[in-house]
Amino acid sequence: MKTPRAVPAEQRVRHPTEVRRQLIVRAALDLMAERGISGVNAREIAKQAGVSPGTVSYHFASVREILAEAITVTIEEYYATLTAGIQQRTPTEALRALIDALFTDDTERHWRLWFEYWWSGNSDEDFAARQAARYADWHAQIHAIIAAGCDADEFSCADPDEVTVRFVALVDGLALQWLRGAPSLTAEQAREHLHRFVVDSLMPAPNS
Repeated sequence: MKTPRAVPAEQRVRHPTEVRRQLIVRAALDLMAERGISGVNAREIAKQAGVSPGTVSYHFASVREILAEAITVTIEEYYATLTAGIQQRTPTEALRALIDALFTDDTERHWRLWFEYWWSGNSDEDFAARQAARYADWHAQIHAIIAAGCDADEFSCADPDEVTVRFVALVDGLALQWLRGAPSLTAEQAREHLHRFVVDSLMPAPNS
């Protein structure tokens, strides 16, 4: 494979600093989605973004810094969109809507990047810190829905903390199985497993 060449000077467009940073980050995201984190380098990011390698090194100290910001951006955007649509719903409706949004044809890229993010945390303290903060936020969001449901008598559980841990663990496990296909799992089946978990773990037993 040929080494990507820098964008010729006459083809470059001058952008404000923040715009250049965003171009670089978005280019890194596209490359990560295609090749994974290990397959991305600064020269390829520059080519994808339409900037010079010098511009990349001016704005970022390392490829690792670019990748950390890129993954953080896409995950924050994903969860902001995911939770925005459930703010005005009842806890039961919110949890069901959340489940339906977690596994769709459009979320495969998110899950691939999320697991890349996990893996990178094993060897990079900054990645690990960002990952821990995002994961804590995710737990808190799920816990808030479950606790609100218990307060409103929509859910019945003795320990919202425990159910939250189990719910999040099930989501992660189903996502990994869905991506790896070992054993085979469809997005629809993943959603069904989660909806069944909610019924079994949170729905009040019918009055006898």
